[in-house]
Amino acid sequence: MTVKSSISLTDEQHAFARALVDTGRYASFSAVIQQSIEHLRRRLDVEDLERRALYEILSRRRSGEFVGAEEMDERLSKMLADKRRTHGVST
Repeated sequence: MTVKSSISLTDEQHAFARALVDTGRYASFSAVIQQSIEHLRRRLDVEDLERRALYEILSRRRSGEFVGAEEMDERLSKMLADKRRTHGVST
């Protein structure tokens, strides 16, 4: 089902959309707008998914063991030393 809608665009937006149609990239002005809205919908869906994933990571992190900066530095130094040793890389 399609619904007719009236929209307002800036001169620049209109010229851009018109150029897309005139150069054959889109069949019609409506196709440009439909594709634009679909692209925005997908982008917002991805942003929402990323936001929820970040919230989940932060929630897990908050409920886990706290590691201070000094201890984290020690852990990273040990990890790097182990990797260097494993791969035969000298410092």
